[in-house]
Amino acid sequence: MGSVGCLLVLSETMYKYSLAASRLALGLALIGSVTWQVTDRIANDLFRPAEYFAYFSIVTAIVAGLFLITTGFGLILNIEDTKWVEIARLSMAVALIVVGVVYHALLAGAANDVRDGDYAWPVLPNEIIHTYAPILAVIEYLISVKAFRIRLRAFVWVAIFPLIWLVLSIARGIATNWWPYWFINPNGEAGLGGMLTYIAAITGFFLVLGLTVLGLKQVLRRLVLR
Repeated sequence: MGSVGCLLVLSETMYKYSLAASRLALGLALIGSVTWQVTDRIANDLFRPAEYFAYFSIVTAIVAGLFLITTGFGLILNIEDTKWVEIARLSMAVALIVVGVVYHALLAGAANDVRDGDYAWPVLPNEIIHTYAPILAVIEYLISVKAFRIRLRAFVWVAIFPLIWLVLSIARGIATNWWPYWFINPNGEAGLGGMLTYIAAITGFFLVLGLTVLGLKQVLRRLVLR
C-alpha cells in the first residue's frame, strides 16, 4: 500500500474511533447523570420512581444515552450505521435540543414540588442533561458526515418519539391526575385549548429542528466530501 493509501486508512480509522469515543463519552455522561440524580434522591428519601421516569427529559436522557453507547461500541466493532440508526440519531439529537430549549424557556427556576421541601437538585447532572448534552449531541450528529445518507424528507420521523411519550403521558395523567409538565395538563390554568396549543407548538418545533439539523448536515457533507 502506498503512502497515500496509508494516509487514507489512517484518516478513516481516526474518524471512526473519534466518533465512537464521542458517542461513548456522551452516552456515559447522560446515563451517569441520571444515576447521580437517582442516588441523590434516594439518599434524601425523595425518590419517586414512577414520577421521575415519566419526565421527557429523563426518558430522553436514558434512551439517548443507551443508544449512543450501543452505536459507539458498534463503530468500534466495525458495525456500520444503517438508515434507521441514522434516523434514530437525528431523532435523539433533536429530542435533546428540545429538552434543553423547553427546560430553559419554560421550566428553569420553577418552584419545587411541595413534597420536596427545600431540596436542591445536583447541579452538574442537571446541566449535563439540559444544557451540555443537547449541544454536544447536535455536534456529534453533524460531524458524522460519512454516516448513512438519509433523504431530507426523513426529518418527519423526529416527531414519532415525542408523540409516543405524549400519548402515554396523557393516558397516565387522565388515570392518575398527575402530569409531568404543567403545559400538558388540560386541567391547568390554560385549559384544554392551552394544552393543545403547547403540544402543537412543540411538535412543530420538533419538525422544524429536524428539517434544519438534517439540512445542515447535508450541506456540511457536500462541503467536506466534495
